[in-house]
Amino acid sequence: MAKSSGKRKVRRHVSRGIVHVKSTFNNTMVTITDLAGETLCWASSGTVGFKGTRKSTPFAAQRAGETAASAARKFGIGEVEIRVKGPGSGRESAIAGLQSGGLRIVSIEDVTPLPHNGCRPARKRRV
Repeated sequence: MAKSSGKRKVRRHVSRGIVHVKSTFNNTMVTITDLAGETLCWASSGTVGFKGTRKSTPFAAQRAGETAASAARKFGIGEVEIRVKGPGSGRESAIAGLQSGGLRIVSIEDVTPLPHNGCRPARKRRV
C-alpha cells in the first residue's frame, strides 16, 4: 500500500481579496485571488451547470458570482476589490451575485484591454 507524502493541503485564512470577472460573449468566469494574485477559488457559468447559449446569460453570471462568493467565504474573505474584464452581458449581474453571496465590495475597476491602435482588427463578419 502506497504511503502518502505527509503534506496536507492547508486552508489559508485571507481577510481581503480581489475578484476577477471575465465576461465574454459565450461565458462568464469569476476568479477570486488574494492580494498577491494567488488563486483561491473560481466559478464560471459552465461549472455552475449551464450549457450552450444559456451560459452567456446574465442569470448564469449571477449564479457563478454567488457560487464563487460562497467558496470565498470558506477562506475567511469578507471584503473584495472587483476587476471586470470583457464585453459580455454578465458583468453587472456577476457583481450582484457576489454582493448577494455575502461579500462587501470595496471598489470596482474596469480592466478591459483597449488597443492604442495596435494590431489590425479581424475582418467584418458577413452573415
